[in-house]
Amino acid sequence: MRYHGSCHCGRIAYDVEGELTQVIECNCSHCSRKGFLFWFVPREQLTLTTPESDMSQYTFNKHVIRHQFCPSCGCAPVSFGTGPDGKAVAAVNVRCLENVDVDGLEHVPVDGRSF
Repeated sequence: MRYHGSCHCGRIAYDVEGELTQVIECNCSHCSRKGFLFWFVPREQLTLTTPESDMSQYTFNKHVIRHQFCPSCGCAPVSFGTGPDGKAVAAVNVRCLENVDVDGLEHVPVDGRSF
């Protein structure tokens, strides 16, 4: 299935392909404060529909995930990183996807505080 996501103001937007059945709910200091629900997909499944130069970036701790956010509205709709297999991944903030019922998805807790 194809989904469209964006920040609040629309300055950052993307399309992502895949089967969305579950989300990762991390309890680290960053994800829990922002309420992120992530769907990890291979990077090639996500296509930015706005310029990458419009994004700002935030990293913390081990700098493994590059959280992208909009400098206008502050919303963080997607992050980029590398999976355990060394391949590029996108961490889609499912709360920023259109027409997705997050309550209908399986929530998988991750103890990010321990990383």
